[in-house]
Amino acid sequence: MIKMIMHGCNGKMGQVITGLVESESELTIAAGIDLNDTVQNTYPVFKSLDECTEKADVIVDFANAKAVDALLDYCERTKTPVVLCTTGLSPEQLERVKRVSETVAVLRSANMSLGVNMLLKMVKEAARTLSTAGFDIEIVEKHHNQKVDAPSGTAIALADSINEEMDHVFTYKYDRSAERVKRDKKEIGITSVRGGSIVGEHDIIFAGQDEVVTFSHTAYSKAIFAKGAVEAAKYLAGKEPGLYDMADVIG
Repeated sequence: MIKMIMHGCNGKMGQVITGLVESESELTIAAGIDLNDTVQNTYPVFKSLDECTEKADVIVDFANAKAVDALLDYCERTKTPVVLCTTGLSPEQLERVKRVSETVAVLRSANMSLGVNMLLKMVKEAARTLSTAGFDIEIVEKHHNQKVDAPSGTAIALADSINEEMDHVFTYKYDRSAERVKRDKKEIGITSVRGGSIVGEHDIIFAGQDEVVTFSHTAYSKAIFAKGAVEAAKYLAGKEPGLYDMADVIG
């Protein structure tokens, strides 16, 4: 049985993961870490990793960027693998993640959804054939009206995945209202929509002469990210030092 520490256990995602793990036969939560101690859990909860008396095979992190420095210190010191799901890390923190991964297994991904990460693989293959054949590429992402960043990190990851596959020949176009010009063949258009309670939708459009191929992913709840984190934890436990991502999990 793989023992896991849930870092940020009493947040929304932490509680979703807690519920998922209850039905897992390979994984159990040995302890949780959270400053909020008002939630009742079936495992002991500590306010910091330094206070934690439980040992684990892997840590899943869904806390906040401010807590990541102490988390990385702990993982480096104890050699505990970590699935790093917190977003909004500074460039300095991202560099630290790379350094820590030299001595302990770290898994970090722009999106923890298994479906999105399969999509990242699929659009690479599509780009090799369709972009070479002259198809234009556009990405449309939709999210709820409380999301403050645009475009989404997943939209950028999709564009980056295509661009890396095609030797970085594309530039990204975020706004077509600023200038009246024809579309450049070497650009990927990225459009953001914000409204209502949309959890997340991403369409990758390959538009050719007289035909269009569209890849779509729709998130109906944040549970998909929790499921991905659980699968990542099972994958990462016992792994050698290195920087992993969800592409490694789905194989």
